[in-house]
Amino acid sequence: MGRGQRVVVTGIGLICPTGIGTENAWKAILAGRSGIGPVTLFDATPFPCRIAGEVPAFDPLDFVEKKDVKKTARFIHFALAATEFAVRHAGLDMKAEHPDRVGVFVGSGVGGFEAIEREHAKLTSQGPGRVSPFFITAAIVNLAAGQISIRWGAAGPNLAPATACTTGAHAIGEAYRIIQYGDADVMICGGSEAAITPLGMAGFCAMRAVSLRNDEPALASRPWDRDRDGFVLGEGAGVLVIEEREHALLRGAKPIAELIGYGRNSDAYHANAPLESGDGVRV
Repeated sequence: MGRGQRVVVTGIGLICPTGIGTENAWKAILAGRSGIGPVTLFDATPFPCRIAGEVPAFDPLDFVEKKDVKKTARFIHFALAATEFAVRHAGLDMKAEHPDRVGVFVGSGVGGFEAIEREHAKLTSQGPGRVSPFFITAAIVNLAAGQISIRWGAAGPNLAPATACTTGAHAIGEAYRIIQYGDADVMICGGSEAAITPLGMAGFCAMRAVSLRNDEPALASRPWDRDRDGFVLGEGAGVLVIEEREHALLRGAKPIAELIGYGRNSDAYHANAPLESGDGVRV
């Protein structure tokens, strides 16, 4: 295979504030139900913003072995769960695949934020000897992709972008390129985030980046609206299984969509404010 191969989506996995699992999340979206509500993961009383999009009633033990839960951070739990839904949706049988031809490109903007806060608290209160030996591998961004690779035996290209809000889009686009260039037949790709923590919320509040509509959380996220007052911090994961079209058809997979292009650039302007002209996103 060479550059220019057709690439299709065969599996979708969602873990998000509107539901756990692609079908549950999609039904809620179609019904117009918001996943935004009061913060419950910590006491947000002192914070200017006290709302977020939390994944409801998520139990990592539904997706991660008990012995591994404490060794991995929440964003990894989300990524593994979303991948399970995506792989199942795609009907991907790794026993029938060549491991070197299945890759993973799943990123995160921050990684294990709650693990960083927890272990730093141990360091300052109890000393360095109390920091977990699993801290680094629980927290660093690339271990979502790494743990997915280990779980499913995907030994192909394994990468992890960390590009803030565009992380998931970059992961999908770059995975698309990997298949186009013939370096893999199948890519598991997407993003995962779990930054609803005291430090994460405090940082975004300090930036004045988040909505303060604490009394109407369902109406707080309103991109492009004249009265928008900021975004809403959310968590979750979105993972796709994408593959070279002929490979998908030969194994009997049903393509859901086809990827026909991908671009990446920068407006070279500001760390967190876009050009008013929109040149950075204009095609």
